Amino acid sequence: QVQLVESGGGLVQPGGSLRLSCATSGFYFIDYNMNWYRQAPGKERDLVASITTYGRATDYLDSVKGRFTISRDNLKNTVYLQMNNLKPEDTAVYYCNMVRFGVNYWGQGTQVTVSS
Repeated sequence: QVQLVESGGGLVQPGGSLRLSCATSGFYFIDYNMNWYRQAPGKERDLVASITTYGRATDYLDSVKGRFTISRDNLKNTVYLQMNNLKPEDTAVYYCNMVRFGVNYWGQGTQVTVSS
């Protein structure tokens, strides 16, 4: 079955960096666009970044443009989110996501906390 497993979250000071990873299995990875979402306490889940199948196109939430970079390794079936110059407002649980046949699949999430 489809599995998405995030890792790489943690506590970081403002201005710091983290790299999230999402290891996938159970589907043909190269056929699907991949997404990163985040959800802060009491807020809706927002789409942060997307990448097309071969990584030729990416898209970002306006507030993270120039700071976050989404990438993928189609040999390792893994998608990444490099987050630089982190701000307290980036604090959230970050989720990996893909959509297959109209069904959303999610990982368990990884907590990112930006605080001094």
